[in-house]
Amino acid sequence: MLAKDIGIDLGTANVLIYIKGEGIVLNEPSVVAIDTDNKKVVAVGHEASEMLGRTPGKVKAIKPMKDGVIADFEITEIMLDYFIRKIHARNFLSRPRILICCPSNITPVEKNAIKEAAERTGARRVFLEEEPKVAAIGAGMDISKPSANMVIDIGGGTTDIAILSLNDIVTSDSVRIAGNVFDQDIIKYIREKYKLLIGEQTAEEIKIEFANIFNPDKKHKLEVRGRDLVTGLPSTIEITEEETEEALRESITKIIKAVTAVLEQTPPELSADIVEKGIILTGGGSMLNGLVPLLKEKLKVPVFIADSPLTCVVEGTGVLLDNIKLLENES
Repeated sequence: MLAKDIGIDLGTANVLIYIKGEGIVLNEPSVVAIDTDNKKVVAVGHEASEMLGRTPGKVKAIKPMKDGVIADFEITEIMLDYFIRKIHARNFLSRPRILICCPSNITPVEKNAIKEAAERTGARRVFLEEEPKVAAIGAGMDISKPSANMVIDIGGGTTDIAILSLNDIVTSDSVRIAGNVFDQDIIKYIREKYKLLIGEQTAEEIKIEFANIFNPDKKHKLEVRGRDLVTGLPSTIEITEEETEEALRESITKIIKAVTAVLEQTPPELSADIVEKGIILTGGGSMLNGLVPLLKEKLKVPVFIADSPLTCVVEGTGVLLDNIKLLENES
């Protein structure tokens, strides 16, 4: 049996895996549940994610990726090994070649950690590619020509901003503000304003289903349940769309500043291309309600969301795996 070539979007929030010739075969949360008494793995992925904030004392649900990099090497290795076994990408006769995506400005030490984690799961070769480049390819952008393509990839842990031309990154930045920080912003705002403690899953639901960061409606309200920090009892409050904009304002402003800084470093000829073509948004965070009109207003250039923002990066690995000889020549 021939070894499979696989592409992995090793995200802070989710792991997506692409097998050459098969497409996307796995999309699961980057969570591992561990029994703290005997250090054994209780669950991985979807099953472990459902345990977040709901586990008994001895079971701990861990997110081993933080800000797009490995925060817990051992748990990341366990998680990767579990997912690779689940998709049957490896057997005793053959070992897969693996392409993994990473944020654009991580350190060589962090890159090595990602590479080693993949190698220890039994990979024959491991290739690393920068996330915004792969996201742009997955979004259908032709980055091979001498003209600018700009992508903003807002994941769970990082927002990667890049301008690409001739198959390479011309200028880029990566800020550790993205979907997970948005969740924490909502938790903090509700805790400080209403003395109500809510969990990460509740915050994520508010972000996805209710939050609006452009011209929010103060009459549009949502019931939020949590624990009253004064009485310790379960309690319900109402928040408005306007409050979600207030909660997220500081983080969104930082992302806009980083995008502006990348645009300011861009050669004039490439800037003209961006004015004409616009900016493509990828990643789950790009689906935040109001983000597109806000960026259009602040940056004065067209802004579009990719057709499948959640899977752009892993789909980009699929395109690169079809040209794996180019990757082998680069490494």
